[in-house]
Amino acid sequence: MTASIAPPRRPIRSALLGAVAAAVMALATAPGAASAAAIDQLREFASGTKTARGAFTQQQVRSSGRSGENASGTFAFSRPGRFRWEVAVPYEQLIVTDGERLHFYDKDLRQVTVRKVGDAISATPAAILFGSNDLDASFVLKDAGTVDGVEWLEAVPKQKESGFDRIRIGFRGGLPEAMEVRDAFGQTTRFAFSKIERNPALDAGLFRFAVPKGVDVVQ
Repeated sequence: MTASIAPPRRPIRSALLGAVAAAVMALATAPGAASAAAIDQLREFASGTKTARGAFTQQQVRSSGRSGENASGTFAFSRPGRFRWEVAVPYEQLIVTDGERLHFYDKDLRQVTVRKVGDAISATPAAILFGSNDLDASFVLKDAGTVDGVEWLEAVPKQKESGFDRIRIGFRGGLPEAMEVRDAFGQTTRFAFSKIERNPALDAGLFRFAVPKGVDVVQ
């Protein structure tokens, strides 16, 4: 593959952030009364949801307020530490972690980047997925009020080097309806989720990645 025919490189960091942020939103699908505060629903999920899967749409909003890329696809996770985030539109990308290693595969670039899942994950949105359920250890949580029938919570990381400023998650009737992640550069990523299933039986193969033939591996 030559540089002249390769599509523009998409930042791995941004893709990963989108994935783990979306995971947080998926995790917020704990059952609960419609009147329950958003934090109560999140805590209930953290203690009772072992697996989930569903579909997502994602939109980036630049610090200038202009809309960036839109994306859509599917996700699945199995606690602790296993996660799959698959973008289908506008280009095919896959993020998979088995709890020890994370693979980021860009089909158009024919490249997979491999990273170890280290302790630093506790300071990211993924902590709500991969962590020990002790959300207060890494985040300052607060209810953020109700807007148009949607109940919101805000999670602010305690570690300044986390790479993002805050997460906001909105609930309606015990289910997530909206999520916003604002990074350290002032860019906001917004998510909407659908077709969510809580605690389905998931094949362990979903969280394993085999490098396709002819694909470059970057470690």
